[in-house]
Amino acid sequence: MKKGFQGMGGMPNMNNMMKQVQKMQKQMEEMQEELNRKELETSAGGGAVTVKINGKKEILAIEIKPEVIDPDDAEMLQDLIMAAVNEAIRSAEEMVSKEMAKVTGNVSLLGLF
Repeated sequence: MKKGFQGMGGMPNMNNMMKQVQKMQKQMEEMQEELNRKELETSAGGGAVTVKINGKKEILAIEIKPEVIDPDDAEMLQDLIMAAVNEAIRSAEEMVSKEMAKVTGNVSLLGLF
């Protein structure tokens, strides 16, 4: 019985798995650094409001075309800004998710950490 257990791999497989996890962790750290440097740009209202965001989901810039600034309709401008920011956040999350899947191979690591 003892011999059969050793034949299944025992400790060497655990060491190999730990090496794989460490390799994946390093790749994820490198990928996160790269994503933090990447910038995305989204817009709303046909380009009336443009938002730049990075992989950390930090807003880097908001540009508003002067012709959409109407003192009598601040609500419309607020809605355009909100739509552009929300789209920027969604785009950044999607970018991070896609890159993460490349590293993990879509394997869930929740149980390991």
